[in-house]
Amino acid sequence: MKKIGMILLSLFCVLSLASCGKTIEKEIQEVNVSSNSLYVKKVDNLDDDFVLGMDSSQVISLENSGVKYYNFDGSEQDVFKTLAQNGINCIRVRVWNDPYDANGNGYGGGNCDINTAIEIGKRATKYGMKLNVDFHYSDFWADPAKQMVPKAWKNLDYEEEMPKALYEYTKDSLKKLKNEGIEVGMVQVGNETNGYMCGTKVWAYICSLMSNGSKAVREVFPNALVAVHFANPEKVTNYSDYASKLKYYNVDYDVFGSSYYPYWHGTLENLSTVLNGIAEKYNKKMMVLETSYAFTSEDYDFSGNTISDGGAFDKFYPFTIQGQANSVRNVVDTVKNNVKNGCGVFYWEGTWIGVGYSSWEENSALWEKYGSGWASSYAKEYDPNDAGKYYGGCAVDNQAFFDKNGKPLESLKVFGLMKKGNELTPVIDSTEDITLIKAFTDEVEFPSTVNAIYTDDSKKALSVSWKTIYKVNDDTSLTKVLDTVDDAAKAYLKTNGVAKYKVVGEASGFETVCYISMVEFNYVDDYSFESGEMGKWQINAIKNSNELYIENKATDSLTGNYHYHFWAEGTNNVEFELFQEIEDLPTGNYKFAISIMGGDAGDTDIYAFVKINGEIIAKAKGDITSYGNWNTMKIDKFSYTSGDKIEVGIYVKCSGSGNGAWGQIDDALLNYIVEK
Repeated sequence: MKKIGMILLSLFCVLSLASCGKTIEKEIQEVNVSSNSLYVKKVDNLDDDFVLGMDSSQVISLENSGVKYYNFDGSEQDVFKTLAQNGINCIRVRVWNDPYDANGNGYGGGNCDINTAIEIGKRATKYGMKLNVDFHYSDFWADPAKQMVPKAWKNLDYEEEMPKALYEYTKDSLKKLKNEGIEVGMVQVGNETNGYMCGTKVWAYICSLMSNGSKAVREVFPNALVAVHFANPEKVTNYSDYASKLKYYNVDYDVFGSSYYPYWHGTLENLSTVLNGIAEKYNKKMMVLETSYAFTSEDYDFSGNTISDGGAFDKFYPFTIQGQANSVRNVVDTVKNNVKNGCGVFYWEGTWIGVGYSSWEENSALWEKYGSGWASSYAKEYDPNDAGKYYGGCAVDNQAFFDKNGKPLESLKVFGLMKKGNELTPVIDSTEDITLIKAFTDEVEFPSTVNAIYTDDSKKALSVSWKTIYKVNDDTSLTKVLDTVDDAAKAYLKTNGVAKYKVVGEASGFETVCYISMVEFNYVDDYSFESGEMGKWQINAIKNSNELYIENKATDSLTGNYHYHFWAEGTNNVEFELFQEIEDLPTGNYKFAISIMGGDAGDTDIYAFVKINGEIIAKAKGDITSYGNWNTMKIDKFSYTSGDKIEVGIYVKCSGSGNGAWGQIDDALLNYIVEK
């Protein structure tokens, strides 16, 4: 064991605990990280009490599946020791009540019950790191879309029985950790509870449950921080609403925590604005409790990843080791220096890699036996609509800090380098992806330059040479169609129908990519709202919806980054027409389509329409089902005579339910029909 005189890991001082229960001998490591290749700009004011955390909930199941972890010297080593040596000072572990079926088969996702937390907690404590215990209060994954009540609590009432059960469960679980000598520094009373927790959407019940969880924490670990956790900071009004509900119901907590995934959750500037609003008004500590970023677009375990090239998301950094490090560094800098009371950042599942690389069949056997995939088939009894259909392996192996063989990536060192900085001479790291949308009537030209992205995240234009064209299939696989990019290739793109292509080129020795979507000529101006302005679009707000505007959010868009967004609190407050008058339209036959998705709609009356001289001459019914499920309303054919006034658009009326009706509208397509 190292001498106590060696430098203690960066632990957050406010969480210090008196020793109790069993004593765990600590191997305290000195954080002395260096790198000859990783550029890290110094984060100012980064003191020892700032939490640099890692969610490593999956580790036990991975090791049981045969995964081994190594240090930078290539020697096999406890992964928690490696994390500690590289600047991580707190480990986060999720806890599910009972992630097993009646026969003892685990649901997957690490089968993370309190026993798993104890095993991980011992190893974290051994290497000088504290534990953040993340109670989901569910038997499996809890997130904004799913907050299922534990099996044992499903018949309990929310007034008295369930709060009592939650209190006793939390207290009993924490006592088990305390009795093992595990240093608990933080406890989350819920996970991404966006107005939904433990099967209820009633705020009075949610807050009662949180309060009882907090009460248990105060009794067992009085010096630990109590955290609440929400997601989607890009929906700027939601967080203030959540915080006001917590205040109204007098929930006792210390930390207001947010998830922040750059792909989906907007800019860091928006994140800091939203969190500062909470900190200023309620004087709470602020944390990012989940973040991550991809170091590659590759998948290694035959199970597919949530993030890969060409997706509908914001790609603020290249998918490289340096891009991953820059993302983490900038999140930490934002929370520390641009958020009042900002006190920490947790990276989500940075140790979750695949269990094998021979075949899906071999991996599946391990996922099923040890729970090392995101879900096993046994989860069907508890979560039939998601895990029961889509169970499988790891969807985030390309966002870990270890390669597929368990060797640490250079980006892991960012945690140990941020305090002092490692500002090497910037070099080119990658090139920026290009996206084009072209109609068949347009001239197809590819850019002559592309932005090089340097290790310090700066950009500079480089000449590019385009070489190969692939067609992107519906399942996102690629089929090579052309080996050259010349005039004949451009003609090919214009004459082979609606399709998406990936064009690969080279700039200064680096591969560069242009995604091009070929579409029919569309007479709707700014059909996908990509200007960010209303322009020729008009809105007839029949009811007073809370939100009617063009929103910039790639993950909620059918095409591009923008869409038209609506939301109204309460019932019967959504009714509007969104339309555009089309000018100089030639005589002929046309088709019109427009798409919508959303949720909490209740009873609806939704249709696409074509009006000529003020009268609806064609319509197509639509509906809202759930997030991500786009409904495209198609008017297959109508006739138009030049000189008549024509308007195309969508009518939306929703009674609303739950948190209020909401939705997104995108891709208004008015196309000429060529008669054959």
